Amino acid sequence: MAVLQWFLMGRSRALAAALVGACMAVSLVACDSSKDADKAKQAAPPPPPPQVVVAEVVQKTVPIYSEYVAQTDARETVEIRARVQAFLEGQHFTEGTVIKKGQLLFTLDKREYETKLRQAKAELDVALARLGKAETDERRLKPLAERRAVPQQDYDNATANLLAAKAAVEAARSQVAEAELNLSYTTIRSPITGLVGKRLVAPGNLVGKSEATLLDTVSSIDPIRVNATLSEAEYLRFFANRKERANVPTGLELTLADGNVYPYKGKFVLVDRAVDQKTGTLNVVAEFPNPQGLLRPGQFGRVRAVAEMATDAILIPKRAVQEIQGMKTVLVVGADNMVALRTIQAGETVGDLLIVREGLKPGERVIVDGVQKARPGSKVSPSLAAASSPTAPPRPAAAVSTASAAGK
Repeated sequence: MAVLQWFLMGRSRALAAALVGACMAVSLVACDSSKDADKAKQAAPPPPPPQVVVAEVVQKTVPIYSEYVAQTDARETVEIRARVQAFLEGQHFTEGTVIKKGQLLFTLDKREYETKLRQAKAELDVALARLGKAETDERRLKPLAERRAVPQQDYDNATANLLAAKAAVEAARSQVAEAELNLSYTTIRSPITGLVGKRLVAPGNLVGKSEATLLDTVSSIDPIRVNATLSEAEYLRFFANRKERANVPTGLELTLADGNVYPYKGKFVLVDRAVDQKTGTLNVVAEFPNPQGLLRPGQFGRVRAVAEMATDAILIPKRAVQEIQGMKTVLVVGADNMVALRTIQAGETVGDLLIVREGLKPGERVIVDGVQKARPGSKVSPSLAAASSPTAPPRPAAAVSTASAAGK
């Protein structure tokens, strides 16, 4: 029995030793596997730097544009009125169309004025006859008075009658001229070429009874004028830079109420005589070609003009600028392709570009696309963007409200 007990105890120790050896072997294998994984991880290459698009900071002399609220107006506006009292007989034009200078518009009943003209001519004939009689008497009495064959009083009376007859003829002629003028007023023609509006009086009505009745209005529309209002400070700035703007071929641009840019360029024609004391503003007038008649008097819009020239301005694309806590910043890519955050002082916009007052130098590169991928202090793989044009002025897409323009 003792021998059997000894044999069993020996077998247990051997089994335990075998188990311990197996665990140690598994542990060693696991350690070896972990070391192999760390080595493989250390040997993996780092990820490539992110791709970004950069633009070079350029330095150029560019025009700076300003916009002003504007309203269209006709160069000439004429009221068509009835200058004599008569019944309106006919209308000889189509309302709302362009009419020519001298075109017949209205006719009035002329019978009364034809009668008055005939009467005035008859009175002129009577006056001429009396003048002839007075001249004959004066010629006959003159030699007799010189020889004292007739009383001097008779000759003096003949001379006075002659002068009175001449005055009567002139008065009769003026009556004829007045009658002819009144008769001409019964035919009403357009004094200018322009757009005629809606008639205000229909044929058959009596016009010109107590005043010159307004019948219609004609306005010239090609070219059409555009009135803009400048503050005194804007005017002084504009006037101070007039010589620099003389070399800029770009004309004025007009943005209409629907946000579209009018296809024709305009030019300034005059500045008003004085500053409005109530508003402190000055009225400036420009003219635009209007061959299709798109513009009508009274329309609102905005006029864009070159206010000054920025000499050697630092320019970057607007899309490169980010605003962080009220400060404008850009991401600059150095010569080693490392990214740095730079705070800038922004100026005016010129097309798709922005003038930078401080913070950048010509030749530096700023990120315009891929800003989200780049981080300050990290490396990037830059590619150069296409250059933007600094000469084209921006064209707003938002419509100009007629109400807001009128309020300004």
